Amino acid sequence: MAVTYSTAVKTARMTATRDQMDAGGAASKLEICSAGYAAVLATVTLGYSGATTGTISGAVLTLAGFPRSDTSADASGTAAVARIRTSADVDVITGLTVGTSGTDVVLDSVSITAGQTVTINSATFTHA
Repeated sequence: MAVTYSTAVKTARMTATRDQMDAGGAASKLEICSAGYAAVLATVTLGYSGATTGTISGAVLTLAGFPRSDTSADASGTAAVARIRTSADVDVITGLTVGTSGTDVVLDSVSITAGQTVTINSATFTHA
């Protein structure tokens, strides 16, 4: 039998996730990396403090203020994985998949070149 969480528990867990994103004392960030986090290819700064970070509806955390961009990618490579970190570089969510469709982070191309602009149009996370 599968484990099922009540809506209240899902909301509480997503609220805790958002709160941890703010725990670094400044805006958290979404890092797009090559395989195994070998290189950070692009970093997109997220919102900070409660609703400016994101809103929660039941089991869904929708990050605020999109689209957001890294106007100068850090390195060249193939995007393979992403993570959300606090401003103090503490991991909050890891193992986000990256691709051109059907992934956690959807990009127009997984090929990133240093100096290019990388834009994320939206970000939504759903409790399992």
